[in-house]
Amino acid sequence: MLAVGAVAPEFEAQSSDGRTVRLSDFRGKAVVLYFFPKAFTPLCAMETRRFRDNHADLAALGAEVVGVSSDELDVQCEFGRRQQVNFPLLADADRRIANAYGVLWPMFGRARRVTFVIDERATVELVCWHEFQVSKHLDEVLLHLQKRARGSAAKP
Repeated sequence: MLAVGAVAPEFEAQSSDGRTVRLSDFRGKAVVLYFFPKAFTPLCAMETRRFRDNHADLAALGAEVVGVSSDELDVQCEFGRRQQVNFPLLADADRRIANAYGVLWPMFGRARRVTFVIDERATVELVCWHEFQVSKHLDEVLLHLQKRARGSAAKP
């Protein structure tokens, strides 16, 4: 799994909103990249709704949100529609993104529940890994971004 300070690998994947999304599309902005094991499972739905419901707060702190699972694109599209997601959900059916970020469970072929905060220069600033305590991801991300914003505001 990538550690804080690592360079986040570039990726390209189809999104639930019909776009091709790349990490480089977000250069100059912080990115909250969260991996979840499987669409439509209770914990993944709960985590996605929490990011959805706090999307405006995350955007106000200068961050874009992107969700990734190893589901097929049609499943991601339906999951995004049902969850009324207002950010891209990426289909990683070939598991290239999960492998690049080191979050693939080898025995299950699914991504671990891991969230990365990636800075404007594609450096990993925060790694959250809580398989069952899904609320901790958003809580830790918000706290990190708030501290980051206060630090930026203090600089001349």
